[in-house]
Amino acid sequence: QVQLVEFGGGLVQPGGSARLSCAASGFTLDYYAIGWFRQAPGKEREGVLCNSSSDGSTYYADSVKGRFAISRDNFKNMVYLQMSSLKPEDTAVYYCAAQRTGSPMIASQYNYWGQGTQVTVSS
Repeated sequence: QVQLVEFGGGLVQPGGSARLSCAASGFTLDYYAIGWFRQAPGKEREGVLCNSSSDGSTYYADSVKGRFAISRDNFKNMVYLQMSSLKPEDTAVYYCAAQRTGSPMIASQYNYWGQGTQVTVSS
């Protein structure tokens, strides 16, 4: 079955770091663009950081630029979201998603989604 599973969320102190993982099964992740999205309570889902597998281009939300980064492990068919200098406003459910075509930062362009993992930034 085609599946994406995120893990690695939890409670992080402001200014701290965390890494989220996304494991893919049923398809080869390296052929897909990967997007990380987040949704905070009462807010719309927003694109955070997306990476194109075709040319390696990365797209960032202004709020996370310089703090978040994507990395891939094609052998393990996994992708990671590395987060640093975390702020309370980063608190949200984070989702990984995959697509082969379309605009990278638009959620409706993605075909496959993980279940989400909660990241809470608080002291």
